[in-house]
Amino acid sequence: MKIITFLGKDGGKKCQTEVLTSLKKGAVIALPTDTIYGLSCLANNAKAVKKIKEMKGKSADRALIILVSSIAMLKKYVILSKEKETDLHKYFGPKTRPTTVILKHKSLLPKEVSGAFDTLAIRLPKSVFLIKIIRRAGVPLISTSLNLSGQINVSDPNLVNNYFKNNPDLLVDAGICKNKKASRLIDLSQNGKAIILRK
Repeated sequence: MKIITFLGKDGGKKCQTEVLTSLKKGAVIALPTDTIYGLSCLANNAKAVKKIKEMKGKSADRALIILVSSIAMLKKYVILSKEKETDLHKYFGPKTRPTTVILKHKSLLPKEVSGAFDTLAIRLPKSVFLIKIIRRAGVPLISTSLNLSGQINVSDPNLVNNYFKNNPDLLVDAGICKNKKASRLIDLSQNGKAIILRK
């Protein structure tokens, strides 16, 4: 497992480039998000997505969150009415807490991403570092908590080595994560009002 240091608020262009290069090679990366440390890969790489599930001990029919760089990118992968798009601007606002929404997908990503579901869980992160990487990649990123399925998230990057049976290919070390809370989760896939699944 290679380790690089997170430099500055946006990670610095050099750090972004190294992450992007690794992602394009099919790497699984442990990196800081706008909430907690997560495991990521390119969402269109079925082999890498499967590797993440195997690392975490997550069943194949479970879904994973994807991160997008904009609402425009989000609209490419899910079915979004004008009414729900208006809601997204509220949930993804600059002063709101990190929020993941669930919407019906268009089947454009490998089935490993959505598992047994006809929906996708999507977040527009508040991290400049992540948004720049996703924009440069041109496709969403998988983002799932840095842990074994059902266990407490790993907040100290020094503990990642040998935590998993197979380590991530790359670790972006931003120091100990003080945030212990995952994103809010809201289901917008049903007709009618939004359903809050995780506060």
